[in-house]
Amino acid sequence: MSGYFVTFEGGEGAGKTSVLQKVSSRLKQAGYDVVTTREPGGIEIAEKIRNIILDPAHTAMDARTEALLYAAARRQHLVEKVFPALESNKIVLCDRFIDSSLAYQGYARGLGIEEVYQMNQFAIDQAMPDVTLFFDIKPEDGLKRIAANQNREQNRLDLEKLSFHEEVYQAYQLLINRFPDRIKCVDATPVLEEVVDSTYQILQAKIESNRFS
Repeated sequence: MSGYFVTFEGGEGAGKTSVLQKVSSRLKQAGYDVVTTREPGGIEIAEKIRNIILDPAHTAMDARTEALLYAAARRQHLVEKVFPALESNKIVLCDRFIDSSLAYQGYARGLGIEEVYQMNQFAIDQAMPDVTLFFDIKPEDGLKRIAANQNREQNRLDLEKLSFHEEVYQAYQLLINRFPDRIKCVDATPVLEEVVDSTYQILQAKIESNRFS
């Protein structure tokens, strides 16, 4: 499969969604063929699953149910949107992917990183990202950003205690150590434009390196 698959990861309030949108615009201005998308979501079926997962009213949802729903949305999203874009030699920028499931459900929910990883292999069929950008910010700082942003989508994960988000952060550190060649850290604490600049420089270098490899 051709194309280049990039995923954006981070805890709540890391700013990855805003960065993705701005980096996408800059890549397009530079002449790259870019598709932006998100998980869960990106297509009609997956967006409906997203609404079920993130509905603040669904606090009774079992952790395994949650993990399975994410995997189901992921599979449909890949088949309908990501795979066709990659086969058309496009750059795909995706807001969250498998690492989110490993961090949130595998570690923070206590299901086990390896167990969730193996479950997702059925969904993704070994379709891992070419590069993953982790937007690094301490959980308490990310949650402060959320509290200050009245326009941000409020979801069920925002109802979790700080300790849950700290476990998510710890999980990402484990994943960075496990996949050092794939996952690259971006300091998410500066102002947005600085983070966008850093991200763009990393991505452009990766894309060009891949193009001529």
